[in-house]
Formats: sequence, structure tokens, C-alpha cells
Amino acid sequence: MALAMNDKVLTEAFGNTEGRMRLAKQAVLVILGIAALAIFTKIKVPMWPVPITMGTFAVLTIGAAYGPRLGLTTILGYMIVGALGFDIFANSTAELNGLSYMMGGTGGYLVGYVLATVALGMAARAGWDRSFGKMALALLVGNALIYVPGLIWLGQLYGWDKPILAWGLTPFLIGDVLKLGLAAVLVPGLWKMLGNARG
Repeated sequence: MALAMNDKVLTEAFGNTEGRMRLAKQAVLVILGIAALAIFTKIKVPMWPVPITMGTFAVLTIGAAYGPRLGLTTILGYMIVGALGFDIFANSTAELNGLSYMMGGTGGYLVGYVLATVALGMAARAGWDRSFGKMALALLVGNALIYVPGLIWLGQLYGWDKPILAWGLTPFLIGDVLKLGLAAVLVPGLWKMLGNARG
């Protein structure tokens, strides 16, 4: 089923939509998005069996709010900043960062971040971000797009004889349900606050 991708996304519902001011707004949004990703990925909420990191929440929400193009620009900007050695990834440190960190166990998940951002942007462009049900479905797809390359990369890196699912999937599912639920309420709620603006 093809998506009719002609709806506004959240960031287009306010501010300038034409000319240089539009470009200036987009530049500011990219910078703010990179900063938000850097901050949220470092937030760890105590939870069983593992702490909840808010990076995936930020990735999926920015994808939905920014749309596919601006979202892709933002997530690639975030990856470039991280590749340059800045400590902006969830478990990066002053000693382990940059490309050496990105090629480690989380490398596949970082690829998934890019895929999920574009997928959520496309869903938002199709208007799925206006309702809880469609937004929740889009978030599930986006979350799967993070896990699939992440788990494949773990298997290739450490060997398929290792407990890949126990390392990279099952401990995070409870936290993911909570994060996806929050995002599924937040984005449609913001649309209601903006009067469900449409172009």
C-alpha cells in the first residue's frame, strides 16, 4: 500500500515555510535535533532488567516531527559529530568514541537509527502522526528497523553461537514499550495543541 506523503510534519506547522527564513529555521532545527539526540542518548532511567536509555525515543520522535529529509539530515549530522570523536553516543566515553565506538557492538543500531528516522518521517508525511493508533504502528516499525541491523551486526561481530537476542533485544523490550507509548501519545498530542494545522 503506497503512502500519500503530502501532509505537513510538525516542524512545518509553525514558522517560515519559504525562502531564506525557511532555510534558517531548518538549520536551527538540525542543530537543536543533534543537541537533543546527544542529550537524550545520555539519559538513563533506572528500570528492570536494564536502565532505559532515551536515545531511541529521541530518534523516533525527531523522525516524526522533522519528516524524512530534515530528519535524515539531522541524524546524519549526529553521526558525523559522533564520528569526529565527540562523546555523544549512549555508551561512548572520552576514551572510547568516534569511529572505533561506531564500529563496535552498537554499530548496527546506529545504522538502524538512520533507517528508523526516515521511516518515521515518511509515516508523518503520510499523516500517521495525527492519531495514536497509526503513530504507534509507525513507531513499532521504526523500532524494528533499529533492532534488525543491530542484531545482525552483533551476530556478525561476535558470532551467531552467542546469545545475541539476550544481549541485544530482550532486556530492552519493557523499556521500549514505555518509550513507544510515550512517543505515540506525545506527537499526536502536539498536533492537537497546534490545532492540527495542515497545508
